[in-house]
Amino acid sequence: MAKRKNRKVTTKKKKMTKVNLRAKRNYKDTVFRMLFSDKRNLLSLYNAMNRTAYDDPEKLEIVTLENAIYMGIKNDLAFIIDTGLFLYEHQSTYNANMPLRDLFYISSEYQELVDRESLYASKIQKIPAPNFIVFYNGTEKKDERWENYLSEAYENCPNEPGLELKVITFNINEGHNKELMEQCQILGEYAQYVTKVRNYAKNIELDSAVEKAVNECIQEGILAEFLRKNKARVIAMSIFEYDKELEEKKLRKAEFEAGEINAKKEIANSFHKMGLPVSKIAEGLNVSEQKILEWISKESR
Repeated sequence: MAKRKNRKVTTKKKKMTKVNLRAKRNYKDTVFRMLFSDKRNLLSLYNAMNRTAYDDPEKLEIVTLENAIYMGIKNDLAFIIDTGLFLYEHQSTYNANMPLRDLFYISSEYQELVDRESLYASKIQKIPAPNFIVFYNGTEKKDERWENYLSEAYENCPNEPGLELKVITFNINEGHNKELMEQCQILGEYAQYVTKVRNYAKNIELDSAVEKAVNECIQEGILAEFLRKNKARVIAMSIFEYDKELEEKKLRKAEFEAGEINAKKEIANSFHKMGLPVSKIAEGLNVSEQKILEWISKESR
């Protein structure tokens, strides 16, 4: 076996510069998940959501599947309290496939919770009732809350689908669901922090915007203790989250534009077959005559 060469390694202490704070792409945590992984904060959120008054964080049993991300599924927080199983997910972009994603996740969750041998017993195997909640702070949808159903994805759905799953989404942008924000102070302060990041990012570099928002929140007593304790990590995660949100928006815009172009191609070819002049087709679709001729030429090949 070849011996490892001894090399003198020199290290330099690095200041917390903008370059150092640039998040790596393999960051899987989020500020939301980090905040509410604290049982006290999570219990506060649960109480606000359910109008309860539990005061013992140990009543919560965290059952988040830590290996789920490697299985191709993900959920921010899963926990059991009383006889309910709650899946909390944070989203900064709207996703209509949340019911299907949650179906995959809850199946894996129950496999972890249930002794498989008991499934073959004559006595019914009791399981905690599932609840699927999404906390949304994107900019696409403005509603206070909405519901998505698994049956919406069925190609031919009967009146009473054999399998149903409901996901309830709450808008947690600042100014929305005010009662919920008041009942859970941490959630309200998180919304304020996100607003500051977005507002500053409109005018200055993202790295600087995040750092400025963090410092300002600490000064104003917004998530102050949490941000002081986790400043570098929060800045890195926030940069990654914001970058990811912008990338997803660009992708959706590109998908929309591609779909729009394909639709115009079909219309142009249909009108051409009907004998409409190219000039009229171009005028109606608001594209150049050259582009119309190009589409028609490809269709006739």
